[in-house]
Amino acid sequence: MRKKPVIIGVGELLWDLLPTGKKVGGAPANFVYHASRLGAESYVISAIGSDTLGNELMREIQEIGIGSLIERVNYPTGTVLVELKDGIPNYTIVEGVAWDHIPLTEKMKQLAKQANAVCFGTLAQRSKVSRETIQALLSHVPEDSYTILDVNIRQHYYSKEIILSSLRNCNVFKINDDELRLMKQIFDVNMMSDTAACLWFVETFDLKFLILTAGADYSSIFTRDDVSRIVTPKVNVVDTVGAGDSFTGAFIASILAGKTLVEAHQAAVDRAAFVCTRAGAWVSE
Repeated sequence: MRKKPVIIGVGELLWDLLPTGKKVGGAPANFVYHASRLGAESYVISAIGSDTLGNELMREIQEIGIGSLIERVNYPTGTVLVELKDGIPNYTIVEGVAWDHIPLTEKMKQLAKQANAVCFGTLAQRSKVSRETIQALLSHVPEDSYTILDVNIRQHYYSKEIILSSLRNCNVFKINDDELRLMKQIFDVNMMSDTAACLWFVETFDLKFLILTAGADYSSIFTRDDVSRIVTPKVNVVDTVGAGDSFTGAFIASILAGKTLVEAHQAAVDRAAFVCTRAGAWVSE
């Protein structure tokens, strides 16, 4: 019997304040949630405040059955105001919150040594404390594991320096079509087609996978030797919050379960499409 893979998401953990009410969110936590739904042993590493919102968030995670190494710190639990226009979210992210101050613990380092996959982003690296914790944890992950960079282009919370150092620490790169346009500008490959640019990133940073999602149109997954492209199915969209995170979580969990590239890609497409038909990133089956 195949042992369950250990999958970690490290970074922001927060409440998405949607028009319909608050929902648990944060890209790494969303990734972990969806990987767990596909059978992975999943853990979120983050920090919350010693406040009511933090208490509620911990209850939610415990009830859903996700593993966690979440520290309590002397900062408020993170919140994000999510405004929707035709189901497409716009995020206003609060600064100086708990997940900006994720402390590095021995338990976190020991868990990282067991990981089959770790997902991290650029957003949680906006602060020095969390950036150093994330980079330290990545140094403990086994070399044959998947280290997934999910670029989060939110407000002004990114830089070429952080993106570049993160690319050097990952072997899977997740971007959407808007982020790809920005990456092409940042790395001065504007003259390339999208496909050529994706393959340039695969070669330049020795990636195992580059995952490109293009919303309602298509998604593509690039390797050194292959490309899988699937047209996005048409569904009745409630909102797209967490759709990209669910895609990545489902893809990595499926790959670790022994699925082929195309099978794992299809599982990811199906999961993301389903998430779009429900409010928020964490959806009941």
